[in-house]
Amino acid sequence: MRILDEQARPPAVRVYAWYALGVLFLVYVVNFIDRQLLSILAQDIKHALAISDSQLGFLYGTAFAVFYALFGIPLGRLADGWYRIRLIALGLATWSLMTALSGLAGTFAQLAIARVGVGVGEASASPAAYSLLGDYFPRERRALALGIYSAGLFVGYGLALPLGGWVSHAWAAHFAHGSAPWGLSGWQAAFLMVGAPGLLLAVWVATLREPARGLSEGHPAPVARPGAWRAFAVEVAAILPPLGLWSAARAGALRRNLLCLGGTVVLAALLARCTGDRLQWSTLAIGVYAVASWVQKLRATDPATHALIWGTPALLYAMGAFCCLTFVTYSIGFWFPPYAMRTFAVHADVAGLLLGVPAAVATTLAVIAGGRISDAWRRRSPRGRIYLCLVSALLPIPIVYGALTAADVRTFYLLAALEAFTANLYFASMAACVQDCLLPRMRGTGAATSFIATSFALAVGPYLVGRISVATGSLRWGILAVFATTPIALLLL
Repeated sequence: MRILDEQARPPAVRVYAWYALGVLFLVYVVNFIDRQLLSILAQDIKHALAISDSQLGFLYGTAFAVFYALFGIPLGRLADGWYRIRLIALGLATWSLMTALSGLAGTFAQLAIARVGVGVGEASASPAAYSLLGDYFPRERRALALGIYSAGLFVGYGLALPLGGWVSHAWAAHFAHGSAPWGLSGWQAAFLMVGAPGLLLAVWVATLREPARGLSEGHPAPVARPGAWRAFAVEVAAILPPLGLWSAARAGALRRNLLCLGGTVVLAALLARCTGDRLQWSTLAIGVYAVASWVQKLRATDPATHALIWGTPALLYAMGAFCCLTFVTYSIGFWFPPYAMRTFAVHADVAGLLLGVPAAVATTLAVIAGGRISDAWRRRSPRGRIYLCLVSALLPIPIVYGALTAADVRTFYLLAALEAFTANLYFASMAACVQDCLLPRMRGTGAATSFIATSFALAVGPYLVGRISVATGSLRWGILAVFATTPIALLLL
C-alpha cells in the first residue's frame, strides 16, 4: 500500500478519488447483500435445519446486530488510528468468508456463529469508509461522495433478494434428483456463491492508496498512529464482559458497573424463564451490559459529551422513538419475503425479484424525498423534522394491514413497495435530529449512540415477530404486532 503524495496535482487526485469511491461503493453493496441474504433463504433454512420462526429472527437480528453494534465502537476508533484500507479489506474478507461458511452450516448453532462473524466483519466497513472519503474529497464534494457511498446500501438490498432467490431456486431445480455437489442444497449454494466474490473484492480493496489524514483540508498528517492496536484492545476491554469490570475499576465506576451487570443478568434470566429462549436473552444481555460499560467509560473520559447526550431529554426521546421506528422497518423488511412465499406459494426467485427491486427503488426515493421534506419542514417550524417522523410512523400501518390481508400476490407486491417508501421517510430526519442537538466535536459519538439504539431494534424486532408467530401459529399476527411500538414512538416524538 502506498500513501498518496501530498504534492500530487489536484486533477489526478480527483480522478483517483472517484475511482476509490466506486470501489468503496461496491464494498457497501456487498456488505448489505451478505447481511440481507438470509431473508429470502429463511423459508428453506427453516425446513432444512428444523428451526422455528423465533430462531430465524435470532439469526437475522440478534446474532448479527449485537456484535455488529459492539464491535462498531472499537473498530471505529481503530479506523481513526490505523490504515483504513487494510481495515476495510480485512473486514470484507472476514464477513465474506463467514457468509460463505454459512453455506456449510448443518446446524442452527453453526449458522448462528457464522452470523456473529458476519456482524463483526461488517462493523469495520462504514467507519473506515467515511474517514477515507473525508480525506479523498474536499469539503465541497464530501456530501455528494457520502451520498453515493450510502446508496450502496439500497443497491445491496435490491440485489440480495433476487440474487439469493435465483441462485437457491436454480440450484435446487438443476439438482432436483439429489446429485448436487457435496450434497449442497439451494440455500447453501446461495451463501457460498454470494460470499466468495467478496474475497476477491477484498484483494482489490487492498490495492487502493491510503490518503494522508487531513489531505483534503491541506493539512496532511500520518495515516497510522503508534499504539493503535493497543488502543483498540483497551476499547474492546471496556465493553466486553468480564473485561468491562477491569475497565470500570480503572475509571472508578466498579460499583455502578457491578450493579448494571447484576440487573442485566437478573432481567435476562427472567425473560429466558418466561420465554424459554435462553440464547436470545443471554446474547442481548451481553450487548446491554457492554453498552452500559461503554457509557460509563464515556462519562469518565468525556463528561461533557456524556452530559449532553445522556442528559438531554429531547435527544433521549428522539433516539428512543427512532429505535421504535427502526424496530418496525427491520422486522417487516426481513419477514415480508417469507410471508409471501408461505401465503402465495411463490418461489424464492420470483419473490426475491418482485419484492427486492421495487423495495430498493422505493427506499432510495424515500430517503431522498424524506431529506428534502425534512429540511423544508424544519425551515417552517423547529419541530419540522419530528412532524415528518410522526407521518412516517403512522402511514405504514394501514398499508401493512392491507398487504397482509391481500387476496392476491400482485396486490401484496404493490403494497410492500409502498410500505418500503412510507416507512423509510424518517431516515434522513433521524440522522439530522441527532446532529442538530450536538456540538460539532460530539457528533461522531452521538451518531454512534444512535447507531447502537437502532442495532438493538434489529436485535429484538425480527426475533419477536418470529416468537409471536410461533405462539399464535400465524406469521401475519407476528408482523402486525410490530406496530405495538408505534404508540411509544408517537409519545416520545
